[in-house]
Amino acid sequence: MAEATLIEARHEASLHVPLQARAISARYAESTEDARPVGSTRLPLAGVDLEVRAGELIAILGPNGAGKTTLLRVLAGTLLPSAGDVRLFGEPLLGMDRRLVAQKLAVVAQTEEVTFGFSVHDVVMMGRAPHQGAWMRASPEDDAIVATVLERCDLVDNAKRSVRELSGGEQKRVMIARALAQRPRVLLLDEPAAFLDVRHQIALYDLLAEEVSRDRLACVVVMHDLNIAAQYASRVVLAKDGKFVAIGGVDEVMTYARLRETFDTDLYAGKNELTNTLFFLPMRTPRKDS
Repeated sequence: MAEATLIEARHEASLHVPLQARAISARYAESTEDARPVGSTRLPLAGVDLEVRAGELIAILGPNGAGKTTLLRVLAGTLLPSAGDVRLFGEPLLGMDRRLVAQKLAVVAQTEEVTFGFSVHDVVMMGRAPHQGAWMRASPEDDAIVATVLERCDLVDNAKRSVRELSGGEQKRVMIARALAQRPRVLLLDEPAAFLDVRHQIALYDLLAEEVSRDRLACVVVMHDLNIAAQYASRVVLAKDGKFVAIGGVDEVMTYARLRETFDTDLYAGKNELTNTLFFLPMRTPRKDS
């Protein structure tokens, strides 16, 4: 009886903490961000811990070379950690059937090229592949899920268009729609708003925040924009040199001192009177008189 109760308690806990990384170290990812000088012995990730709870959006912030993309790859199971382990709903990610993983976890890369010859509807339907049989035939349930996702992501009018014809912001929505069509419980994104203008960045993160809240997703986003993170993140991770400087709420973590420690530069932190959220401005280093 006691053992059954313990198993039930662990299962209940895993529902609230869908993704856990424990004492993770990892070697170099195939990423320009994580490039190191020849002969460097420093790991891109060195003994980091992270728990991602249902219904929260965690922003991973840090300078180039901090290990952000490496962390995302380890969490996705596409890069094997050299130490530690990742658990998906309490189960070790290593060794899990990749099809089963894809039914629970979706990844949106920074850039996508392989799908540009397909229509928007076809690309979003690709998200249903982990739930389909060997012949990849869409069921009525698949059709209904794709229709719902297209509507949520404001893509109904573009469903028959080629992804190649869309703007950058629209293409990003298509990639997120494909991930949402997987019906994941965990969503990992690598700089999803890169190269987008301000309006499209806000629209994209509005969409993400709504989906995370509505479906209680556990969401991790690698990003560079401190102001976006301050407005949308439930919690923030500051990373530097493969380690975490701080983890916590925006007001707790995104302080002048910790940002200075993380980015090695001065950033002014102010409060937006309209939204009551923090905002940040880089501070120019005063010129010294010669």
